[in-house]
Amino acid sequence: MNIAERNETPAERMDRNYGEILQEMRVAQTGVQLLLAFLLTLAFTPRFGTLDLFQLQVYVSSLVLGATSTALLIAPAPFHRLVFRRRLKHELVRASSRLLLAGLVLLKLALAAALLLILDVVLGLVPALWITSGLVAWFGFWWFVLPLRYRARSPRRDAVPHGLPRDVGARPDTQLGQHV
Repeated sequence: MNIAERNETPAERMDRNYGEILQEMRVAQTGVQLLLAFLLTLAFTPRFGTLDLFQLQVYVSSLVLGATSTALLIAPAPFHRLVFRRRLKHELVRASSRLLLAGLVLLKLALAAALLLILDVVLGLVPALWITSGLVAWFGFWWFVLPLRYRARSPRRDAVPHGLPRDVGARPDTQLGQHV
């Protein structure tokens, strides 16, 4: 009941939703930027030449996953710039939310591949596979399973009485053009 509790218009709600997405995006971007910087410099270290074929494939996978994650986590910014003042705030919020979620999935996979590479070099393949699998499950639980569990167990709280639009699926408001 955000409209009743916050006394916000649909345009204000879209602005708030987009602001929250941007905050989440900033957190994720920091992580992916650090990972990508590490991976980009790794190829120029003396030990890089000693990697076997499997380790090189894991490295390339992690690098590509990190780069694609970066693209998705940055995508809401150019999306906003290109639809600015086109009265597409609702579409911007929906697309940005999806881009952020997809970017987080790719970030998780990039982290997993980087961990597998490092642990394989340090401990060997079998312990690396076990530890990486455990860490993938750990990240998956905290990033996805727990929030989805809460989401499934709680009723929709954005439902609004009297047939007013909700956060998801609302029709664009004519005032939104002023805010995009």
